[in-house]
Amino acid sequence: MGQNITINLDGEIIQKARVLAARRQTSISRMLGQELERVVRESERYEQAKAKAFAHMRQGWHMGGQAVASREDLHETKSLR
Repeated sequence: MGQNITINLDGEIIQKARVLAARRQTSISRMLGQELERVVRESERYEQAKAKAFAHMRQGWHMGGQAVASREDLHETKSLR
């Protein structure tokens, strides 16, 4: 069972919302509820995708190449004579 909430909106917005709801054969309350549900689901999907992307970044990817020399060999300093 749903819970009621109270919101304050400009009168002009309420009137336009009534017309829109009537065109959609629904109520303002149902329209707002559906939109809030959509926003919450979208936010949850975004957070899941972000967590998955960060996990992949931490794991890294093998790009198929081979190291021909170690980093230490490439950056070895030559002694001056």
